[in-house]
Amino acid sequence: MSINEWISLYNSEKPEIDIHPEFQRFYRWTTSQKSALIESILLGIPIPPIFVSQRQDGVWDVVDGLQRLSTIYEFIGILRNENGEVLPALTLEATQYLPSLDGKKWYDPEDPDNSLTDEERLLIKRSKISASILLRESDEIAKFELFQRLNTGGSNLTPQEVRNCILVMANRDLYQWLRELSQYESFQETISLSERPLQEQYDVELVLRFIILHNIHEDDLKGMNDVGVFLTEQMLLIARNTSYNRESAKQAFYKTFDLLESTVGNNAFRRYDTIKNKFLGGFLLSPFETIACGIGYNYLNTPDKNDIERLIKSIWTNQDFTDWSRSGVAAIRRLPKILPLGREIFKG
Repeated sequence: MSINEWISLYNSEKPEIDIHPEFQRFYRWTTSQKSALIESILLGIPIPPIFVSQRQDGVWDVVDGLQRLSTIYEFIGILRNENGEVLPALTLEATQYLPSLDGKKWYDPEDPDNSLTDEERLLIKRSKISASILLRESDEIAKFELFQRLNTGGSNLTPQEVRNCILVMANRDLYQWLRELSQYESFQETISLSERPLQEQYDVELVLRFIILHNIHEDDLKGMNDVGVFLTEQMLLIARNTSYNRESAKQAFYKTFDLLESTVGNNAFRRYDTIKNKFLGGFLLSPFETIACGIGYNYLNTPDKNDIERLIKSIWTNQDFTDWSRSGVAAIRRLPKILPLGREIFKG
């Protein structure tokens, strides 16, 4: 298909392609990377195919190639955000083989010297990008498996950002719900993450882990081969479950992190040094899984508020916890051991 056809699919009154504007917060291409793509098109370098999945309404979901299409749409000046607002058009930077692209725009009638020529615009419009289409008759899960396969490994997305994209395609409303939970003040206070993991959506991953693990049946943890795959599969089960009780999960989440914030605050998931009698370091995942999921499991009957700090400190002298949470123990072995432990320790 010509780039002009890709433009028409997106820029029509009723768009025939969904590039999921929510994804824009996950993909972090720089202006230099975007400029390099436009350079490749102008030089005639083949662009990798775009993978799409055809929905029941005939619209194409972009499975792989969102950043390439978004860059083209942004350069032309038609890219829209989540609210349907057109974003500012991309201004290019100098590239390795076409340094003259520095400051160039698609078309600005008030600045023709810094606009592409008619010939260059036609060249881009006529350039071809292949489409590989996963038809709607295919198993829906194949779309998500394909997305995960194409967007891991060499991708700059974190595992949770890939999961977020999959969730947007599967159940946009559930994704928004998880994001809202991630902004809950008591939760943010207790996890106390630095800027980079927040940018990479690690707080959303922690919400997802809590929602899945706080009440999961222990038998479901047996035979788990990969925690990342397990989280994705469980997430999709929730996304497709129309009777899933969000209100109960939300109450467990709120009560857990309200209790932790009011008792230990940002010490909740830090290592406790029994010799120095103080909490040290930053956020750790193992105590999160043990403490938060343990309290969440018992949220209707939690320990007395005055006992919470003592119980949290006690896990750091618990031989089972220290054995299974130490460095080198894989998560698939850790979780079946420390989740039941947390449920027992924080039983009211």
